[in-house]
Formats: sequence, C-alpha cells, structure tokens
Amino acid sequence: MIDGASIRRFLIGFGKAAGVAVLVALVIAFGGWGAGLLVFAGPGNSEARIAFASCFGVLSLGTLIAIFFHRWRWRALAVFALSCVALLVLWTSIDPRNDRDWQPDLAALAWAEVHDDTVTVHNVRNTVYRSETDFDVRYEDRTYRLSDLRTLDFMLSHWGAPGIAHTILSFGFADGRYLAVSIEGRKEKGEGYSAIKGLFKQYELIYVLADENDLIRLRTDFRGEDVYLYRTTSTPEEVRVLFLDILEKVNDIHRRPQFYDTFTGNCTTSLVQHVQKIRPPERRVPWWRMLLNGHTDRMAYEGGWIARTGSFEETKALHHINAYAKDASGGESYSVRIRPERVYGR
Repeated sequence: MIDGASIRRFLIGFGKAAGVAVLVALVIAFGGWGAGLLVFAGPGNSEARIAFASCFGVLSLGTLIAIFFHRWRWRALAVFALSCVALLVLWTSIDPRNDRDWQPDLAALAWAEVHDDTVTVHNVRNTVYRSETDFDVRYEDRTYRLSDLRTLDFMLSHWGAPGIAHTILSFGFADGRYLAVSIEGRKEKGEGYSAIKGLFKQYELIYVLADENDLIRLRTDFRGEDVYLYRTTSTPEEVRVLFLDILEKVNDIHRRPQFYDTFTGNCTTSLVQHVQKIRPPERRVPWWRMLLNGHTDRMAYEGGWIARTGSFEETKALHHINAYAKDASGGESYSVRIRPERVYGR
C-alpha cells in the first residue's frame, strides 16, 4: 500500500534525478558551445585554439562525470561555471568589422538615400560572370521612384541539401527594372562558408542589393542550383513598406557592422523579420520554422503569400526558372525572359 512517506520519497528521488538531468544537459550544451567558440574564435593560432578547445572538452567531460558523485559535484560545477564566465567574456569581446580584406563580390556595402519619392541605391552589384570563380565585379548607383514599385517576388535557390535553400527577394518597378536582395554572410578572401562557423561570430552580415542578371544567373548558370521564382500577393503599398524597411536595415549595417548568425540572422530569418511587418499577425510565422528554409515556399503557398497556379506541386513546377534563365543568357531583357507572361503575368 502506498502511503504518504512513500510518495514523498518518490518525489524527492524524482526531483534529484531531474536536477541531475538538467545539470547534465547544461554542461553538454555549454561544453559544446564553449569548445566551438575556442576552435573558431579562441586566442592564438589554429593549433593553440584546438588545444584550448580540447582542454575545455576534457573539463566538460570531467564535470559530467563529477555530477554523478555528490562529493565532487559542486566543486566541479564551480570550476566549470568560472570557465564559462571566461568564455562569455571572450564572446562579448568579439566585435563586427567592416574593414576586413573581403572577397571582391562582397567588398562593397550597399547604402541608400531617400528623398521624398526618389531613392538612390549605391553599390548595386551587377557582376559579369564567366564562371563561378572567374568574374568582373561591377558596382553601380541606381535611382528608383517609390511610386513605381509594383511587385515583390520571392525566390528559393536549392543546391542539394535537403530542406535547405537560399532565399532572395526581388522588387519590381513600373519601368521593368528589378532590384534583388540577398542576405549573406560576408566572407574574407580565401574564406569559405560553414554553417558551424556562422554560430560563432565568424561572418559579418551583408545585404547584397543586385541586378537579377547577377544574383540569379550566378545560381542557375554557374552553380547549377535549382531556382524557383514566385510572384507574391503583396500590394504595391505593402511592397513599398517592405522596401523602405530593408533600406533602413541596409543603411544601419553600412553605419554599424553586424554579425551574421546561422540561426537567428541568416538569409531567411533576417528576411522574415522584414516580411512579418507587412503580414497580418495571424499569418506570421515563428522564426524557428524558417530553419529548414527549403520548405518556406510551401508555407508561403499555404499562407496565401504567393500566387497559386493549382496545387502546391503544380505551382512549384511552373515556377522553376532554370530553363528560362539559361535561354535568357543575360542581357537587358533578362528579367523579362525569366518570367514567361503565361506564368507571371506583367
């Protein structure tokens, strides 16, 4: 028969087990984070950083073992906690910069001047590609009228990783021009992209404002990615609000460098922060649902943000633009030719 004393003993035992489980989870989480921070942003050269990370890994493992022995538990946790405080100091000491030796295609930050109905965007990228690695970077200043804003297009570019894609927005104007926006991690010369590095303040954030002949053609013709381009249902008024909000962020980054983050500040979660401002509250999507961003077109379809042409599968098939893009082969009519009128309208 279960009496009150038995229930109390059970609750005390359960509480102790739960407490140990929480401590184990915290040590594992902070241990992994701290080791990664030391590998990518620790002091010294790469060998020294690996050595520091290895020592912290041993400390974390020792702390995990000590948790199960009451005699050592709190001493080990105190040492581990002090080490984590030191790592937090290291983390807060890492500042973003705009003066690194950047890759040529990420060397210039866009910025904008807004005067009433006129917007001048500086450093619009319009690169001429011969291959993915052989290109001539060109930056231009372009002037637009806010009253000419008409459409907003949403793009996904898939490169093979399941559920993962790169997202791009493109603003369409009454004169037939388009201005595309790609949010990226800003890389230095000789530096590659790593989602893991992106968790540890290793890339600055950049909003690339570019001609579609640059951003899209690079992906379809030279990287071999699958690009899907959807016309959104946003009104011209909503498009204008979104455009100005993005330009405000662009100017903020130009004045004050900021970090890219694989989870909270990537190509999709950053765009979502802007798009949410023109979406009704009931149709807003939590940022964490954007982590597998290769499925954002389905979410946009289900939320009524992209124009539907049949089922989602039918809509997606019709908006796969690689064949159109390769036929267009660049040129002044590129943006028109990648958007067949029967699919996108005018």
